[in-house]
Amino acid sequence: MTRLLSPSHRHGVHRWPVSMLVLAFALVPAASIASAITYEDALRNAVERAPSIQARQSRIQARQARAARAAALPDPELKLGISNLPVTGADAFDTGADMMTMKQIGLMQAFPARAKRRARQAVAERLLDQARALSLAERLEVRRASAQAWIELWAAQHEVAALQALREPADVAVRAAKARTAGGSGMVSDALAAQAGALDLENRIDAAQARLEAARAGLARWLDEAPEALRAEGKPPSADTLPVAPAALLASIDRHGALLPWRAREAVAAAEVDAAIAGKRPDWSLGFSYGQRERTPAGLPRSDMLMVEFAIDLPLFTGNRQERDIAASRAELDAAGAERDDARRLQAERLQRHLALWQGLKRRLARIEDASLPLARDRSRTALAAYAAGGGLQPWLDARRDEVELLIEHARRRGELGRVWADLAYLLPENQLPENQLLEIQNPDNQPPEQEPLP
Repeated sequence: MTRLLSPSHRHGVHRWPVSMLVLAFALVPAASIASAITYEDALRNAVERAPSIQARQSRIQARQARAARAAALPDPELKLGISNLPVTGADAFDTGADMMTMKQIGLMQAFPARAKRRARQAVAERLLDQARALSLAERLEVRRASAQAWIELWAAQHEVAALQALREPADVAVRAAKARTAGGSGMVSDALAAQAGALDLENRIDAAQARLEAARAGLARWLDEAPEALRAEGKPPSADTLPVAPAALLASIDRHGALLPWRAREAVAAAEVDAAIAGKRPDWSLGFSYGQRERTPAGLPRSDMLMVEFAIDLPLFTGNRQERDIAASRAELDAAGAERDDARRLQAERLQRHLALWQGLKRRLARIEDASLPLARDRSRTALAAYAAGGGLQPWLDARRDEVELLIEHARRRGELGRVWADLAYLLPENQLPENQLLEIQNPDNQPPEQEPLP
């Protein structure tokens, strides 16, 4: 195989036959060609591919079709029959025996009360508004969830990269311990402890790699792609600022995506109350029928008949019928209002909790990045240098353990901050952001410290 793939040398440059390049590329495992995706692309693709959003759009179309015919008149009725037909005696079932027997054809049209038709139209329109509100809330939820999934993958990648960067000093410590033991100046226990520390680091890397694979699966759920090929590329939005100021978020709770369906549900209940009240209005109908009579036994023609009918409902017992419907609809409206108030309180509590958590995580991360991490790195490097110069091993093992724990906490806190930020950033629909309250998501003046390059 080596001879078949050996390159030809020309002017010091390796040139491969085209067929060999194609074959070599085809033999590369698919998982090794990672599908790098940025934060913005992840959100856009998630919204475009989410089955739940497609389902909401289909329901909107269904509501639109129903709303278009809600106030329409019912279909007319065609009537066919025979009247005044003898059924007893010698002339039984003889259509020509009695002069009043005639064949009939008619048309009947019902006319529901205009108030009822308007009420049905209003209910259908409110149901359409509810479908649109649910679709908007679902779009926000998909953006929030996909943003959190991408940030979680990004943080997991950095955790793996940070732990893998510690392999080299761990190997240095193992080699130094073996060399000192072989030279007689070190103890076997130090060499074993250094090897145990290196193995512990590998265990930590394996655990971080498992979290990375789980994060890939979480993002793949929104992008409908193979999880093993996904990789977060670029930087996430700055979690130090929100697209809407916290004070504006607190002042616009009623316009949060989570409350939009409740507002629409209450509007539907109010429209159904109006429809129940309109149920007291009587309906009426109008019909025409034409009757054709048979000739006399002597063959003489008989005159045909025309009948006009008018009918109207008589709501005489409204106390046991329409009033009960009205009372039930008003109770449903009261229930919808109470449930909306409860949802509003829950949303206000959730917002305040997330704002407090967001502020606390920012302070904790700033302390880790500005003080704790540099201190841990300096301590670990100093302890390793001291050991290489003949000092004890235990100070380095302790320093390295603390550094590993801090790196893991740093990566997880960054992911947690990003998830909390996404919860706050996607509370309001884009078309309902309050004016003069917008902040840049990517603010050049408030960029976080430079991050390590992605693996």
